[in-house]
Amino acid sequence: MTAGKNARRAASAGRASGSMNLSDVLQGQVGLDVTCLDRIYLNGYVPNLQVAGQVVQFLTGHLGNPIPSPALMERIGNRFRSDVARFVETVGVPTVRFGKGDRKADVMRPYLQAAERTNTPGVVAVGVAQEFQSVFTAYDRRKDGSTTAPMFSFAKADRRVSVFYFYLWDQEFGPAFIKVCSYFPYPMKIWINGHEWAKQQARQVGLGFTALSNGFASCEDPQRLQRICDRLSPARLQRFVDRWLSYLPLPLTDADRRASYWWECSMRQVEVSRTLVFNAPRHARAFFDALAHDNLGMGRPDEISLIFDRRIRSDTPTGFLTKVVTRGVDTTVNFFYRHSRIKEYLKDGRALRIETVVNSPTDLGVLRRLENLPELVAKARDCNDRLLHAQRVGQGCVLASPAFERVALSSVNAEGRRAPALRFGDPRVMALVGALSNAIHAVTGFTNRSLRAQVAGLLGTDQYGVNQMGYDLGRLRLNGLIHRLDGTNTYVLSPEGQRVAIFYTRLQEQLLRPLLAADRAPAPAELRQALRTIDRHVQSYIHDARLAKAV
Repeated sequence: MTAGKNARRAASAGRASGSMNLSDVLQGQVGLDVTCLDRIYLNGYVPNLQVAGQVVQFLTGHLGNPIPSPALMERIGNRFRSDVARFVETVGVPTVRFGKGDRKADVMRPYLQAAERTNTPGVVAVGVAQEFQSVFTAYDRRKDGSTTAPMFSFAKADRRVSVFYFYLWDQEFGPAFIKVCSYFPYPMKIWINGHEWAKQQARQVGLGFTALSNGFASCEDPQRLQRICDRLSPARLQRFVDRWLSYLPLPLTDADRRASYWWECSMRQVEVSRTLVFNAPRHARAFFDALAHDNLGMGRPDEISLIFDRRIRSDTPTGFLTKVVTRGVDTTVNFFYRHSRIKEYLKDGRALRIETVVNSPTDLGVLRRLENLPELVAKARDCNDRLLHAQRVGQGCVLASPAFERVALSSVNAEGRRAPALRFGDPRVMALVGALSNAIHAVTGFTNRSLRAQVAGLLGTDQYGVNQMGYDLGRLRLNGLIHRLDGTNTYVLSPEGQRVAIFYTRLQEQLLRPLLAADRAPAPAELRQALRTIDRHVQSYIHDARLAKAV
């Protein structure tokens, strides 16, 4: 059974207890609505050690060696590994060697939980692993058999090397880790969690709350909690990094730092979440079932397009996809855009969690440097809010008869121009409105090219061309369903256009298609039996009227 079918089955179970929509479930049932940075994964890199020429300068100009030999790199690495061994012995923390397939978070959880109980800052354990890292490799440039002085060139390559995970408990941030590679140029990874930081801040100011796993279940002052979450800034993150780098053993020394050979931070992966905690678990499940019914059932249930808030141009990739993942009875919806995604799921069975996971800040038009975090957070929060808004669109999308007739039949618009019909049931029209409803174009806008790819996909053909798309855009515009932004090739849906697209798609996918298949499983057995009874009586009337069957 596909994930989409599982989602639809869960939605059907929710409908068995009574018809509801997203607005019904949200109304008055959300006890806490909070937006917060979630997981933050930073890269630590040395800007002056990124290309081969900088490596040569470091080994010769900075360290004062006449030959830029890889033996110097090995010497630094050996010293670092010895420093880590002495650090572990001095501090008295365990060393954990990760095995193949180990989930590091699970292995280290007992150590972090012990530190949380006492709230004692420090390194709780050091993990050791062999991982592939992008490191500099030296190549001897001399020809075979040459007796000339050694000449080395350097290039980056992926090599399986030793890395050290320093798992920390920080009084300001809670659990965290810093991973340091033992090979040149010693890249780092820094992991912290915004929700855990907010919990620590709430405890320090005496703000009462009930914890949700990696979040909040309730809070005595939600507005104050939101203000705390909003305070996590690049400066606070940088202070965290500086504080621990001054404490941990590192391959670079203070002399290297004074010479500007030190780590700077960039954003590797940033998760921004919005959590809606429902007053009762049944409301949370009802919301997700209603969401599956009202949104995932339209068009193609396994592929729904969502465009993050970016201007769509002729060269913008159009790979905006959604995947529905079902594990047991828990469903996760993933909306993909380039390297990033939004995931939506039930948290602990009582909260709706919407997370924009930015794996590459450039996906949202943001530079990678840590100082650009506020811009990235603002755009990611907007993605979360627009997704929730889009899922509530169409709750009142039923069209009055005159409005339906105006778009379904040829008419004359307010400008006196003939508006071609958008006939319900026509495959091309249904593909057109399906693309418009699924892509949430009322928010993002679209061009001939970006919409054409989606319509062609729904039609299942590569013969849907530029001219056909241009004609269909003209039909939409003359019917008042779209309008073009001044000075651009970008179109946006009008409010009526959004209602028409959702109404057409929902009418076909959630009403007519199931009714036409009502004589087959998975339609209820009682309905199938009733239809067979009706068919038997109809056949009897045909026989009594002595009407021959059509051949």
